[in-house]
Amino acid sequence: MIDNRNTQGALYMATAMAAFSCSDALSKSVIPLMNAAEIMLIRGLMTSIMIYLMAWRMGGLRHWKVVFQPMIMMRVICEALAALTYISALGMMPIANASAIVQALPLAVTLGAALFLKEPVGWRRWSAITVGFLGVLVIIRPGPEGFTPAALIVVASMFITAARDLSTRCVNKDVPSLMVTVCTAIGVTLIGGLMVVPLGGWHSPDMRSLTHLALGAVMVLIGYQTAILAMRTGDISIVAPLRYLSLIFAALLGMVFFGEVPDLWTGVGAAIIIVSGLYSFYRERQRRIARLRTELRVPA
Repeated sequence: MIDNRNTQGALYMATAMAAFSCSDALSKSVIPLMNAAEIMLIRGLMTSIMIYLMAWRMGGLRHWKVVFQPMIMMRVICEALAALTYISALGMMPIANASAIVQALPLAVTLGAALFLKEPVGWRRWSAITVGFLGVLVIIRPGPEGFTPAALIVVASMFITAARDLSTRCVNKDVPSLMVTVCTAIGVTLIGGLMVVPLGGWHSPDMRSLTHLALGAVMVLIGYQTAILAMRTGDISIVAPLRYLSLIFAALLGMVFFGEVPDLWTGVGAAIIIVSGLYSFYRERQRRIARLRTELRVPA
């Protein structure tokens, strides 16, 4: 019998990954016409307005003093730096390659949680982390033939995003998720505005660019909301691995709109990362089950 909640969760996660991939593609389409900071500013302004109105309608707003909580400030800064580096890299490398490298994010979060939050990580998950990062090396291929500075920028973006996720775990539980999202969206917009001049100055966008950025803002909002719905609806062990669908969406968008065909080594590296990530998800699920049995004193 099909579990309807897991089916809905899977559909939500697939929608989220498609939306995020579309947003990346729309950003990539305008990067030749403006710098990454300008994209952050314009798209962020649109996103901030939509998220603020949603939070206001749903009663998720709180006093703005919560912005000055250290973990929220750190989350905002990390989100801005991650967006700045990732959008910049999209203009210099195929979207499928960038997406494949970012798929190592769950492994980076596990690594950070072990090192900085002292969460227990067994040798099996340490092995998965090591193998996953080897997959990243396969994609970027250090050396004169395969390595590009853009690949290094994406790797930096991935680790910054992991820092964002770890700081999110430390945000006070009494702050609504929507308020955290509002603070982040507005903070990213402001930082993008501050970085426009250092990154090359303002370039007046045409109607096509504004349309793409507006659609990108809508895609970001859809992605955020459907990802939250996915994690709240289905079992994490079923829903979370579907994040890897973004690889397929990114590859298809790259081929159709940018004429980018992933090479063999990108496919091999992506496969290594996916297998390592799925195994890490599996081990995390087994650890939680074992802990629950211990707490409930239920024999295996």
